[in-house]
Amino acid sequence: MRYLLLIYTNEIDDASASPAQQEAIMADYTAFGEFAKDQIVDGEALLPTTSATTVRMREGERLIADGPFAETKEQLGGYYLVNAANLDDAIALAARIPGAKWGSIEVRPIMEWN
Repeated sequence: MRYLLLIYTNEIDDASASPAQQEAIMADYTAFGEFAKDQIVDGEALLPTTSATTVRMREGERLIADGPFAETKEQLGGYYLVNAANLDDAIALAARIPGAKWGSIEVRPIMEWN
């Protein structure tokens, strides 16, 4: 089954990491990618929420706002789409994502239409 592992961290904290800390974090993500390479289908990092645009349709009118939908303590910073045998396996994989150490990982099953 496919699962989306959504990585939430605090953008302000992430941006304030020193170059050495950023390098260590990237090394941890590289190690995770190597560990999970047979299960990862896709994954990407996202630009900060300051680059986001929120679109709503209300009464036939398109409303556009700069920024995210809502202010939160943690922001969606990236994701992995993985294959896992079951939810327990997906949770075990999510726990190994480096961002789980200081943020949170939301595990969402993908709806299969077949």
